[in-house]
Amino acid sequence: MKRVNSESKTEDTLLELERWFGKIQGSLTAFSGGVDSALVLFLARRFLGKEGAIGCISDSPSLKRSDLQEAKDFCQKHDIKLEIIHTQEIEDEAYYTNPFNRCFACKSHLYQDLSALLGKHPGFVATNGTNSDDLGDYRPGLQAASKAKVRSPLADCGLDKTAVRKLARHLGLSNWDKPASPCLSSRIPYGQAVTREKLSRIELAETVLTRYGFKQARVRHYPEEARIEVPTRDLEQLKKHLPKITETFAAIGFPNTTLDAEGLVSGKLNRDLPSQK
Repeated sequence: MKRVNSESKTEDTLLELERWFGKIQGSLTAFSGGVDSALVLFLARRFLGKEGAIGCISDSPSLKRSDLQEAKDFCQKHDIKLEIIHTQEIEDEAYYTNPFNRCFACKSHLYQDLSALLGKHPGFVATNGTNSDDLGDYRPGLQAASKAKVRSPLADCGLDKTAVRKLARHLGLSNWDKPASPCLSSRIPYGQAVTREKLSRIELAETVLTRYGFKQARVRHYPEEARIEVPTRDLEQLKKHLPKITETFAAIGFPNTTLDAEGLVSGKLNRDLPSQK
């Protein structure tokens, strides 16, 4: 009985999403390669057809090369048009000085470029992968989305992160359980400059951890230190490899490497936010 009810709920959710997409002519989805925006893009392709569903990803220094490739592979597999743009937020002082609202500057550049693309597709709307859980978090990028009138079908239809993954799995999306992969700039503490060199160093370091089998890992970039975060279940395993990893990280450009004993906590650097956001 529970399975029947679950399947019925899933079908109800799909119907609600179909109605949402049925009200628009076409969509240009801000695609990061993550499960949220992947689901939005997949649904747009399903309900609006190939000509009505276009993905748009920003090939910026803060995007992992692996995430870019996965995004390309996803679109190829599902026969989805993908536009690759090159946003210039890294040149913007409001971004590279890394203030608390850095994400606002980043998304503003992205949505500005999306708006330009919309001019080539009359009647289309810009969409993103924001879900209902995101609305309760500190996300300056949501302000940029609101200002640019970007639509959020998942949030509009009440899907939280759990519901998103459940529906993505139901639809057979291979990335339904992909760990969250925030931009590389999120590894740099607020107030410390975001540079191409730092982003490249972080990406190299996290690639090293992936090769050691740590699929969920963050390398926080401090002035003289790489601080590694992995889920608590992986801490002991990481300790076994830490001497060799430290040696490799030194060659990458980190004089010191430490392990965060608390484990991986998404958005940990947001703890430094002022009480009034």
